[in-house]
Amino acid sequence: MSRREDIDCIHKAHERIKPFVHKTPIYTNSTFNNLIGKEAFFKCENLQKTGSFKARGALNTILKLKEQTPDLKGVVAYSSGNHGLATAWASRLAEVKCSVVVPKTTNEFKVTAIQGYGAEVVTCEYDPISRLKACETIAANEGYEIIHTSDHYDIIHGQGTIALELLQDVPDLDAILVSASGGGMISGISIAAKSINKNIKIFMVEPQGKMAEESLRAGNRLWPNPPQFIDTIAEGLMSQQLGNLTVPIICRFVEKEVFTVGNEDIINGMVFSFRYMKMAIEAAAGATVAAAMSEKLKQMDPGIKKIGVILCGGNVDMLKLPWYSKT
Repeated sequence: MSRREDIDCIHKAHERIKPFVHKTPIYTNSTFNNLIGKEAFFKCENLQKTGSFKARGALNTILKLKEQTPDLKGVVAYSSGNHGLATAWASRLAEVKCSVVVPKTTNEFKVTAIQGYGAEVVTCEYDPISRLKACETIAANEGYEIIHTSDHYDIIHGQGTIALELLQDVPDLDAILVSASGGGMISGISIAAKSINKNIKIFMVEPQGKMAEESLRAGNRLWPNPPQFIDTIAEGLMSQQLGNLTVPIICRFVEKEVFTVGNEDIINGMVFSFRYMKMAIEAAAGATVAAAMSEKLKQMDPGIKKIGVILCGGNVDMLKLPWYSKT
């Protein structure tokens, strides 16, 4: 798919989903700006439908499927978190049957939330291969379409609508920080942002253990197979690998310098958001806040003065905040 086709698809995705999703607000915080020596603009996808940016991609994909296949039998997704919630919500809105595959270890709160949108929940083993196989089995047996977490163009285009809104409100950004798991969000944002402003810099934020920078510099996927999960408190960033479709996009549009953050950094980002912005964010969003607070950003090109920070989600369990174990 060409760059022109991609940006056209992102605009179409925005028209398709905007009657149903929030145009999330952009927050600023003077304490944060003074701390980092730059102006930060927080795109609050933690206030999105279902509590994360995932609602955009899932809804775009399912509504487009309905347009193309009016007799769509149903959809299935594998996710223990935000993507599962988003797919269940979008399916109910589109009046489509839905199954969501979750690992047996998924907490009851998430299972209940997914079921609350009318989706069937199917359990499997914890590892990524088991999730995928269970999802493929349901798709084959029921005739359902798989709604991928990130590695699908309709997902990518739906997530790219974040950048359309952000740059409409703050057109003179110098850079955007985006956390990445499979890479659907940063792929969509980078396509849209670079189409609007070719000079804007898009930076990936990753948890320790992902090692994305090596792949970006090499220009291809360097991760081992089978897919693995990273040991991180950021459940939304556990995938060690970027996707087959997302890697070429990221290598083309995203800066080769990656922000890598550890669990302590992520906690600091979450705590700052709770304390000073009164904003409940999950660990994956805390990672991006941490990157914006880092010495690495301060030491970068002084021409980077205005940055967008994507708060990707707010689905944090208030009874299991990661810093409680340290008190």
